[in-house]
Amino acid sequence: MKTVLIIYPHWVPANLAGVQRPRLIGNYLKQFGWKPLLLTVESKYYEEKLDPLMEKTVSKDIEVIYTKAYKVTKPRIIGDIGLRGFPFLKKEALKICRERQIDFIWIPIPSFYTAILGRIVHNKTNIPYGIDYIDPWVRDITNQNNVRAKLSQLVAKTLEPYAVKKAALITGVSTPYYQSVMDRNFKIEPTHAGMPYGFDPNDHKIELSDLKYPWDDNKGCKPWIYAGAFLPNSHLFVQSFFESIAQLKNEGKWDNSIRLYFVGTGLYPAKRITAYAKDYGLEEIVVEYRDRFPFLHILNFLSKANRVMLFGSTEKHYTASKTFQCLLSERPLLSMLHNESSAVEVIKQVNASDFLMPYKDNDSKENIVNKLKPIIEKFQEEVTWRLDLEPLDKYTSKQSAKVLAEAMDKALQTQ
Repeated sequence: MKTVLIIYPHWVPANLAGVQRPRLIGNYLKQFGWKPLLLTVESKYYEEKLDPLMEKTVSKDIEVIYTKAYKVTKPRIIGDIGLRGFPFLKKEALKICRERQIDFIWIPIPSFYTAILGRIVHNKTNIPYGIDYIDPWVRDITNQNNVRAKLSQLVAKTLEPYAVKKAALITGVSTPYYQSVMDRNFKIEPTHAGMPYGFDPNDHKIELSDLKYPWDDNKGCKPWIYAGAFLPNSHLFVQSFFESIAQLKNEGKWDNSIRLYFVGTGLYPAKRITAYAKDYGLEEIVVEYRDRFPFLHILNFLSKANRVMLFGSTEKHYTASKTFQCLLSERPLLSMLHNESSAVEVIKQVNASDFLMPYKDNDSKENIVNKLKPIIEKFQEEVTWRLDLEPLDKYTSKQSAKVLAEAMDKALQTQ
């Protein structure tokens, strides 16, 4: 059995979206001939709130080696765990590669700076490496006007070519996430593969007892829930959603027992969801919890809600990994996504498109509201929700692990 060294600075009990990538795929790699060996930073160096329940979701097949990191200073100058842990991860990665039989190195990003470790370790050991794009490193920031974002992109444009130049494999949550990387940096494309986050069906079988739900203090309400980060390119969708509801209220077509819960939205720097709600006179029915919730809490919230909401991105490459969580809750789903997002096809395949609002480039807010209002009006009614979840089999994390294993095998053959 071959061994892949996965370098990712966060690990359970961290409850970050990025942790799911090595966890979900690592859980199944051994079934396809690859032993996962994870190199990460000890959790005491994390800034984020820990989620001990995450331990329930990790396969015992994943061997983990921990290293140190520099602590966050006061005032906070460097928060990125990839930077704080970089010298320690580098030292330990080289030690592992010299003392053990490592056949391949796989580095999901972000943190983006750990991508450089692939090149450094390869130069010293000749072990082939691959970089996995959970998010684009070099990206469009025209809708951001802060100095930090501009500086970050300047650094990205400098470091990414160095990091990927000798990569034997480029992977990502979908091909559009990394296609521009290959276009910019390679005359001859390396081996590459796109595989979604997918989902582990076992996660959805874990039911928690004595769990407090966000709507417990509002007995008798019909909770509609959105769970996950509020994205920079989701603002138009939320504005249109609230405006549609405001118009329905004025027309007497809104059920006043409905409450809208936005949970785990994050400490985003832009205008808050609750501020948008106030703009439309909806502050009494909109509740936002910005702090992250434990992963298994979210799965249980979704399965017990009256309705589930999914607001994607106006960018067509956005894959909406939370789509699977929403669908596996088996609750009626209202979704707003770019019509070319791969998530749209998934939703259609499982017969969950009754309340799908596909966005097209340059759709105005007025146009979106006109399409969305009848969807929301119907979404309030009793719904017979007959999903066909069998098509999701090809999106499981087991299938993603198979794709990665085959891609690493191919990359080794071309070395």
